[in-house]
Amino acid sequence: MSDGTATTKTDLDVRLEKHRVELTGYCYRMLGSSFEAEDAVQDTMVRAWRSYDKFEGRSSLRSWLYRIATNVCLDMLTAGSKRARPMDLTESTPLAQAALSPRPDHTWLEPVPDSRVLPTTDDPAEAAVAKESVRLAFMAALQQLPPKQRAVLILREVLAWRASEVAELLGTSVASVNSALQRARATLAEQQQPGAEAAVADPLDEEQQKLLDRYVAAFEGYDMTALTALLHEDAIMTMPPFDLWLTGAGDITGFMTTLGAPCAGSRLVPVQVNGLPGFAQYKPDPEAGGFTPWAVQVLEISGGRITGFHCFLDTKRWFPLFGLPLHLEAEADEVEQGV
Repeated sequence: MSDGTATTKTDLDVRLEKHRVELTGYCYRMLGSSFEAEDAVQDTMVRAWRSYDKFEGRSSLRSWLYRIATNVCLDMLTAGSKRARPMDLTESTPLAQAALSPRPDHTWLEPVPDSRVLPTTDDPAEAAVAKESVRLAFMAALQQLPPKQRAVLILREVLAWRASEVAELLGTSVASVNSALQRARATLAEQQQPGAEAAVADPLDEEQQKLLDRYVAAFEGYDMTALTALLHEDAIMTMPPFDLWLTGAGDITGFMTTLGAPCAGSRLVPVQVNGLPGFAQYKPDPEAGGFTPWAVQVLEISGGRITGFHCFLDTKRWFPLFGLPLHLEAEADEVEQGV
């Protein structure tokens, strides 16, 4: 390879990399999996790098990358494959019948750090749409759409592409794109997705921040009375990979003081996840001391209450993804108190 070609390829790497975050966001919305999204983007980058000599420049580099990424995602979405939340699969379980039954990883809609899928923008409206479009309820709704309708809806409604641009990308007609969008909108309108009413300001307003502060104090203190006051009467708690989900403050706090009792004394570290407030939960480690990873929590809030409380428990996967340590040391005053 000549020096000139090497320089061109190096420049191409830089140009491709500029699109990584937005492409990851697109693939995540398509696939519902943070890890599959990163694999899809890596495959897209490799394909683009290998075939760049054939890129004729009739469209922008960005459009060309989205075409490749769409084809990669459509290939990955085998017939009938769609990710879900526990409430998409089973009925709510009363606390008295609660049982922890895991399902395989590929069953579940996965959480994702905001930084991996939300490009920085100076446009507040654009930022708000991007955040809303990776929230768990919207992601779950997307999973109900056939793959091509999913792509059309994301490109048109989230990324604001023109119908003609989407038609060119998919190799179809504008009429076909408009029809697919109409069907996708109708499907989403028919669904009552739990969590869809979540109203989170960006950035958090003063009342929402106070609610989160009270939540941290209540959870770390394992104060069920205080926690009950923060939960909506119809609040939902989920715990993938278990398919159990609970409804109502009574069953949620009841679970936390029975099967969930080992979480007493936990510590919470704020994280930005799926366009929503969240926390990395570390519970006490009786063997090594300090605290060990237990869950990535995603909170949905509306009307001054917590309406959704979603705990993703596969910490060996999630904590590295969020750049979180796999152990927290106890602070000096906790050691002295024997906490």
